[in-house]
Amino acid sequence: MSRKTHTAAKAVETLFVNQFTNGILNPEDEMLGPVRDGGTIIANTAPGCWGPMITPSIRGGHEVTKPVYVEGAEVGDAIAIKIKSIEVKSIATASGHDVTISDRFIGDPFVAGKCPNCGEIAPKTVLKGIGQSAVRCANCGSEASPFKIDHGYTMTFHPKVPIGVTVPKETAEKIAEQSYKYMRIPENSQQNPITTFAPGDLVGAIARMRPFLGQLGTTPSIALPDSHNAGDFGSFLIGAPHEYSVTKEELDTHRTDGHMDISRVRQGAILICPVKVPGGGVYVGDMHAMQGDGEIAGHTTDVAGLVELEVHVLKGLTIEGPILLPNIEDLPYTAKPFSKEELIAAQKLAKTFGFETLEESLPLSFIGTGENLNIATDNALNRAANLLDMSVPEVMNRATINGSIEIGRHPGVVTATFLIPKNKLQKLNLLELAEEQYETEK
Repeated sequence: MSRKTHTAAKAVETLFVNQFTNGILNPEDEMLGPVRDGGTIIANTAPGCWGPMITPSIRGGHEVTKPVYVEGAEVGDAIAIKIKSIEVKSIATASGHDVTISDRFIGDPFVAGKCPNCGEIAPKTVLKGIGQSAVRCANCGSEASPFKIDHGYTMTFHPKVPIGVTVPKETAEKIAEQSYKYMRIPENSQQNPITTFAPGDLVGAIARMRPFLGQLGTTPSIALPDSHNAGDFGSFLIGAPHEYSVTKEELDTHRTDGHMDISRVRQGAILICPVKVPGGGVYVGDMHAMQGDGEIAGHTTDVAGLVELEVHVLKGLTIEGPILLPNIEDLPYTAKPFSKEELIAAQKLAKTFGFETLEESLPLSFIGTGENLNIATDNALNRAANLLDMSVPEVMNRATINGSIEIGRHPGVVTATFLIPKNKLQKLNLLELAEEQYETEK
């Protein structure tokens, strides 16, 4: 069944997804589904960054689920994705800071890996033993991973308490011997488990788990590597020496910024995504067990897991990039909805100075991406201004006094969060969604 025939197929209430792309988000590929507007997607996700990065046959640097066609979603609409649950299934994982090996890729190690011996592009690989030399070209037997870890760790997770601890090298090696068991790699995944590398430089560190989705979004309108569906990583494609090369204009036009690595994209949050192809093509992956703002090491704890998403089509809401409604506890202090007591005090203060009309407002977070954090911030501010029919200086003022700019991923993903007048939200048909997420006691 091709993408063009999905509208004739019967939409299902609940769709279970356990199939993955080869790292490329291609709008011409067949989508799963359709799932009905208001329906549920349950996905068994594969670990994101490191496993695909050491598997050069995966062309995008990640391994996300095959996109799902949402009934009624047309180009120019948006899809609200409610994250109902996230459950980590991995018992252990490994991660760390990466270094690239220059003779094992062409231009981009995430996209165009090659065997340094036989020269095969995107070679299939096999595992021989454990450690950083274990990934071998299936054709000639040479080491083939384009990446190594220069400082890394192996972490295991408590089965009942949201805590992880990093383990000694000898324990990491025992885990490496049974990598598929400990990482719970889904059966349809193609990746080499990163625990095979058995890194053990950081030992005995304790970390709080709070899982979130590094990849969640809709399909771009041209074929893009999944990890490059954003303005920062996507900039690597501009003029690249491989088949996924794009111009800056093409990247800005077609990307949907599904690769965000924003830790607030977690259970309870709502993400509104642009529809740039018929059916939207909702995909998910790159679950992380924990991360602070910035993902400053470049990578964090990639895990397999189960995700439940509820999808709702927002007709006629044309947006340039994702909009996040975080959990109320994840909002910046200045962007939290006002309490009843605060509103009463504000009304009294206004009357003291001779006026009575005050804004009623609720928050939104606008995602912006770009080659660096300054460009990403400008992107977020401009997206907000365009949608809300405000000037950029007004958005800047609002984000300063009742909002915040927060880093999603370094080098170039941010959220611009601020309180927005309810009449603006009403005009965009977003008021009901925002009230559902944030309305405090009356």
